[in-house]
Amino acid sequence: MILAVLEASDGSLKKISAELAAAARKAQALLGADGVALLLIGADDVAADAACALDCDLCLTVKGEAFSGYAAEAWAAAVVQAAKDVSAPLILFGSTSFGRDLAPRVAGLMEAGLLADVAELTLEDGHLAAARSVYSGKVNARLASLSAVTLATVRPNAFSPAGSAAPQAPRRELEVAVDPASVHCRAREVRRQAATRPELTEASVVVAGGRGLKDPENFHLIEELADLLGAAVGTTRATVDAGWRPHSEQIGQTGKNIAPALYINVGISGAVQHISGVFGSRTIVSVNRDAEAPIFKISDYGVVGDALEILPHLIEEVRRLG
Repeated sequence: MILAVLEASDGSLKKISAELAAAARKAQALLGADGVALLLIGADDVAADAACALDCDLCLTVKGEAFSGYAAEAWAAAVVQAAKDVSAPLILFGSTSFGRDLAPRVAGLMEAGLLADVAELTLEDGHLAAARSVYSGKVNARLASLSAVTLATVRPNAFSPAGSAAPQAPRRELEVAVDPASVHCRAREVRRQAATRPELTEASVVVAGGRGLKDPENFHLIEELADLLGAAVGTTRATVDAGWRPHSEQIGQTGKNIAPALYINVGISGAVQHISGVFGSRTIVSVNRDAEAPIFKISDYGVVGDALEILPHLIEEVRRLG
């Protein structure tokens, strides 16, 4: 069976989980596997029931004190056991901070190949192959795994979730024994900030602002537009380094990779480090007063003009249509 490792937070599945189930179903058809199994570690019954409602044939859960919080060694051991339990030729993770940390550990334990940040799965010469963008979207690379078991991290929004399964897939709890001495690092505390907007990496619409806004006080315009669109707010490293915005909003090579259906950026010139984090976006709308700004090279729509003059008109128009 194809195995997908899901993500949950506060009792709810993350958006990437449904996308992983869709990617697993596609991989099953390509490889001729006998089904799709979803793995949920350390989550409650509400999240487990939601997982069983996804397009899958089996839902595996792992619970216990060792899995009450994220501990990489313990969770990697759980994935390895689940993969052996279902004889998985392919294990999928989200290309998220969680998946990028866990997948390489599992690959090392299983001595398996890892395809990172993939946006497409195909079959070439009998081997699973994947496509991913590199060099800030300038080149599309095709990768193939030659190992008996393959791992892959899947870029968010690359696969459209299928409808819920009917009836729900059966659920089975795995017993995973973990030696406490093998766990060298564990999260002791998680401090959550109140959030009224979607999480940046899971949002279908993202509105971002850069130094072209001239002053941190002008970010209220970005926030106002984002709230009208039900969007997440993003920014660049330059504004974060200047203390304008928190690092949690940073997009790019040293921040977060996003792939929304719509990415609106205002006052962002388009440094290569920023572009590397947004090239998976389906539609990019850019506003910049420099007609030669690099951001326009990857944009679907561009507006040349002063951000502080254009944003109020854009907000007014969105409010009128909404």
